Amino acid sequence: MAAQCHQRGIVPSRIAGFRTWLKLGRSVRKGETALRILAPLTVRQRDKVTGEEADERRVFFKTAFVFDISQTDILPGAEPMALEPPHQPLTGDSHAHLLTPLRRFAESLGYAVTFEVIEGSAGGWCDPQAKRIVVDAGVPANAQLRTLIHECAHALGIDYELYSRAQAEVMVDTVTLVAASAVGLSVDGETVPYVSGWGEQGALEAVTEFAETIDRVAQRIEDVLLAATEQPETAVVAGLKGPHRPARFCVARSSRLISRTASSSSCASASVSSSSNTRAWARSSWARSWSAGS
Repeated sequence: MAAQCHQRGIVPSRIAGFRTWLKLGRSVRKGETALRILAPLTVRQRDKVTGEEADERRVFFKTAFVFDISQTDILPGAEPMALEPPHQPLTGDSHAHLLTPLRRFAESLGYAVTFEVIEGSAGGWCDPQAKRIVVDAGVPANAQLRTLIHECAHALGIDYELYSRAQAEVMVDTVTLVAASAVGLSVDGETVPYVSGWGEQGALEAVTEFAETIDRVAQRIEDVLLAATEQPETAVVAGLKGPHRPARFCVARSSRLISRTASSSSCASASVSSSSNTRAWARSSWARSWSAGS
């Protein structure tokens, strides 16, 4: 598909089929040529003797025809569905004092932490090979703290080697929500759409499957943040001292945070399912994972 887009001068951003664009309130312009991709097709096997469908499934691929959003126009009189998830950037510097102790904690793990202006939407990254964490210096302190919590979770072992990228991102931002809320920083406006986006292809199951890992990592980071909040002059860097919450997720707190944001969400993806996925996740998958540890 990249070659097709390059030949036509298309910079792909949102891809969907002809009928899906109609459901999103847009129509493919007359004369536009579809992009060809390989789409998975799951087929249930049949028993060779009885001819009945068996439990075994096989995945084949077929050619599918899709169009980029740049090849579409808004339908006359229609209100197109939003393609970007709801996003509430963090503002303010109420928790700026927690950046230093958390940076020291990351350094105690062997990581160098730098704050640099980053172009684009990425708030930062964690490079486990170079042992380096970079945080966007061009955003408010509270947003920097959210990113640093996220990257510290990666540094604590939730990486792309043990887990798929989607699983890892779902897990670390779950950690971020739990740890940040422990010190009164609400990040659900960013976490809900972030996790929903990464989790659409089944990665949300990681919240349940790896609940103990999420809890353990969140506890390490919480310890640092809580110790710095209560005793800023003697903030620890090892992440092993300070107040401890019970070794389980707080079901009521977390489900309320997610449900509140999800209930006000009305985003849509090319599959026309982001909103329902977010709400379903808020009321089931994530909530069940919290209770698994209780």
